[in-house]
Amino acid sequence: MPNVTLENLTDYARHVLAQAESSTAHYPLTRKVGLPHLELTAHVSAGALADAVAHGFVTAPGNRTPAVTCRIFVAHPGIDGIAAPASWGQGPFTQHAFASLAEAGLRGNYFHDLDFWQFYDPQRRVGVQLMASADAFPPWEPGAPLRAFLHWEYAACGMRLAHAGTLGANGKGVLLAGAGGAGKSGTVAAGLLNGLDSVGDDYVLVDLANGVTARPLFSTLKQDPRGFARLGLERRLPAHGPLNWQGKHTFHIDDIAPRPVPETLDIVALVVPHIGGGGTSSIVPVSRRDAMIALAPSGIAQMPGERESGFRFFSDLTRLLPCYRLSLGTQPQEIAGTIADFLAGGAS
Repeated sequence: MPNVTLENLTDYARHVLAQAESSTAHYPLTRKVGLPHLELTAHVSAGALADAVAHGFVTAPGNRTPAVTCRIFVAHPGIDGIAAPASWGQGPFTQHAFASLAEAGLRGNYFHDLDFWQFYDPQRRVGVQLMASADAFPPWEPGAPLRAFLHWEYAACGMRLAHAGTLGANGKGVLLAGAGGAGKSGTVAAGLLNGLDSVGDDYVLVDLANGVTARPLFSTLKQDPRGFARLGLERRLPAHGPLNWQGKHTFHIDDIAPRPVPETLDIVALVVPHIGGGGTSSIVPVSRRDAMIALAPSGIAQMPGERESGFRFFSDLTRLLPCYRLSLGTQPQEIAGTIADFLAGGAS
């Protein structure tokens, strides 16, 4: 296969999809995961990605027939019939180049450093993640496995993966948005450790069909060593493993959640955390513009394709919710109490 350019990108995508499907019998493992409105089947080799698919999702409650199914092939040349991934050619490359795939009814993404390709056919709900070897994936992949495919699948249904955390009580919750270091993950962990619920941190599935609803997808939570110690997680999770690629501890929401992860949270406010430096927390209104800036850019940048639809979705979401800034205190219990009082008071 020659190097890929804009001229042959669509042909290459179709070739990779066909190759992956024709080799179905040669994938060592098949993992099935029940997700909101979706049954995901992953054909994968043993290893970190298979483990991530098995343990990295919050499984949707049983006794519910999934509306649709999708199949994702995690392919590499160690599987019979799979050729090595092609490299990008000498021509220009931008993520916008993949708009040409959308015109052909496909979606795609490419990570240059590893010749790591992802292609998805939303009409047939078939995708392939092609790697140079079984472990040649970006370091962030195990924390949110197959994220791009879920993004494309849910976006086609009018929903969206939001790069945000959640906290809630009695079925109502807030969406926490902010750039790295703003205190979002620490706030989610503080809330869980002090009696609140969450449907996830980093990425949650948001639906605007009837108000704003958030559902869980990924189970992984993260904390840097300082926050891990401050929250008392060293004592609670003594068997914690090595730090991840960001230098953070990773663990699962079930490790600290007070109750089973709820199926949904009705989101009543968009909240932007801020490390305030004061002794106590406070919640005050913030402009929709500032809330949009905190929420949308990272969500759109980290999920390839459909840039315009992403801006429309997050703009609609911001218009539907009152927006606030949360200045964080220093004590996890006090932070959780502030959010609980905010929710109990109507959050309006």
